[in-house]
Amino acid sequence: MNFLVWIIVGIVAGWLAGVITRTDRSIWGDLVLGLIGAFVAGLIVDNVVGGDASFISSVIAATIAAVVLVLIKNAVLGRK
Repeated sequence: MNFLVWIIVGIVAGWLAGVITRTDRSIWGDLVLGLIGAFVAGLIVDNVVGGDASFISSVIAATIAAVVLVLIKNAVLGRK
């Protein structure tokens, strides 16, 4: 998938992860975790479906990855 599209997917995923986990991070923290989640999910999804993932499936995969990253961060650093 195009790099610019993955940035957009990461931003959407980060926002959704913040809404789902209800953490009190800044919007920038959500976006960073979303971008990292989009990168990780992009590697996985592109390898599984051969690079032909739709925008919606990419957002879902990136959101799941971002939520997992938030949960890991909360487990390691503690939730505020």
